[in-house]
Amino acid sequence: MKDPNRRRNRSENFRAEQDQEEEEDSEAKGKTFPSSYFSVSFFQRRSIALALLYLCFLSAAAFSTFQRFGVTSSDDSHNRHYASSSVVLADFAGKKDRYTNHAIIFPDQLLLFLTKAPQISLNCLYFGPSSEKPDITHDAISVDFFQARKILVRCPLPPNDRFRVSIVGNDYRSPMFSQFRRWDFVAYESVLDRRDNSTVIFVKGLNLRSNHLSDVSRFECVFGWQFDKPKYLLSAPVMTIAQEIVRCKTPLSILHRVETDALPILVSVRAIGRGIAGITPTVANPITVMKPSADCRNRQYRMCVCTMVYNQARFLKEWIVYHSRIGVERWFLYDNNSNDSLLKTLRWMNEDGYNVTRHAWPWVKTQEAGFAHCALRARESCEWVGFIDVDEFFHLTSPSTTSFSDILRNHSINHQNVGELRIGCHSFGPSGHKIVPKEGLMVGYTCRVSQPERHKSIVRPETLSPSLLNVVHHFHLREGFRFADVERSTMVINHYKYQVWEIFKEKFYRRVATYVADWQDEENAGSKDRAPGLGTKPVEPSDWSTRFCETNDTRLKDWVLKEFTHSQTGLLPWWT
Repeated sequence: MKDPNRRRNRSENFRAEQDQEEEEDSEAKGKTFPSSYFSVSFFQRRSIALALLYLCFLSAAAFSTFQRFGVTSSDDSHNRHYASSSVVLADFAGKKDRYTNHAIIFPDQLLLFLTKAPQISLNCLYFGPSSEKPDITHDAISVDFFQARKILVRCPLPPNDRFRVSIVGNDYRSPMFSQFRRWDFVAYESVLDRRDNSTVIFVKGLNLRSNHLSDVSRFECVFGWQFDKPKYLLSAPVMTIAQEIVRCKTPLSILHRVETDALPILVSVRAIGRGIAGITPTVANPITVMKPSADCRNRQYRMCVCTMVYNQARFLKEWIVYHSRIGVERWFLYDNNSNDSLLKTLRWMNEDGYNVTRHAWPWVKTQEAGFAHCALRARESCEWVGFIDVDEFFHLTSPSTTSFSDILRNHSINHQNVGELRIGCHSFGPSGHKIVPKEGLMVGYTCRVSQPERHKSIVRPETLSPSLLNVVHHFHLREGFRFADVERSTMVINHYKYQVWEIFKEKFYRRVATYVADWQDEENAGSKDRAPGLGTKPVEPSDWSTRFCETNDTRLKDWVLKEFTHSQTGLLPWWT
């Protein structure tokens, strides 16, 4: 079934727990670190002397940066809080944990970001307001790699916001967390774009309009460490701002620190005119996700796919095996807090030669930002990138078209100003099933709504607008580029949207798009993102198994059975 000449076995390079670009910094995997690692004696006398010498250089570079990027604004309430750099490392040397470890409280769990920690056998300790010993102890829900240099620990929620939390395991003890960031008001990720050395920041809480560019003059970016009582910050102008994505110029002194500094810089966004109160709380360290390609015209892969997943492991094998057959070469999976067998499934897929990487993406309702982040990561290695969900399958409907190459080659050569292909989606219903069909999605569900609903896109990342503005279904493009609609006679997307109730009801509890209301909310009850006539309560209608069945469509099923059925066993490769 597989084409061994086209795919190399990459089992030894499996990166289900972190991406290739992150792996170089993960030598600490599986190790434990003594509690003294974070002690205030980290900087010895010799280190302090070297640090002070370094500060002389940093002050000069920073001063020129201040002049260039206008820190000396007329906003006096803002200026008061920006001081000399002469005391920066001296102040931070013994307080490293405060500025490199963070806690964010989510609706269902507490996330703690630690710079160094063992990856196994961690416990969450909860201390009451006046307790010296823990009042409650829980096993960590999960432990994950995050951004190469950090460990992400998920803990149950504390009883209330007066409790303090610490993480322990083996010989390791984290600092005590007494303040928790709000998940809906925080700068949560940042990328240094080496194409133009700009910094891209992903921010919750700006409350900007969907699908619109916003006024850059209302905001500025700030770089530093301690944002609540800043003694030294650098500011830079915003280049573009849209939804949750901010792109700004990067101060020259920051460029030299991003990947080498033992005390990683933080970045956030400030609403101009509001002083320190206008700075969004932050846990975002700028990182380089992919260095520029030496040859912009020849990418390593013609067709890649980005997706965001939450507990989709049971469908993943079918989705990857099928799309590999029609020409997808690389998959980027953004894991949105899955707690199923995803890692195990990805390990199997990589051992079978499929090039799949997982990126931990813990942020709630941030699909647009996640897709923008993925577009940056894929830009240097992928000529085209499809943005679809795991229940969506590209269906090549023309008998003369056997792979993506047939379609993409035409647009790459003959339509060079096309930066995005939009493909209509057919929504399939339960097709009479009341339990999950063992044959999988493509063979099991064959009855759909007659007319296409919306579309999804395949884009050339090279042509995207610097704002990275998108609405999940499509992106904004740079000036001079346009989108093209793909004829339904050439390709459609089979969207297995309305599956058996056991699967479908999960949509009530979790929606990933920023500007799409959760289905239990009354807001936008008539939206196309909801199931017609279903309402806001997860109660199964008596006729659910026969709904959304207007046209019987077995075209993809027939092709799959012909191409994938084992000649001896009669089984499909994803049957378990």
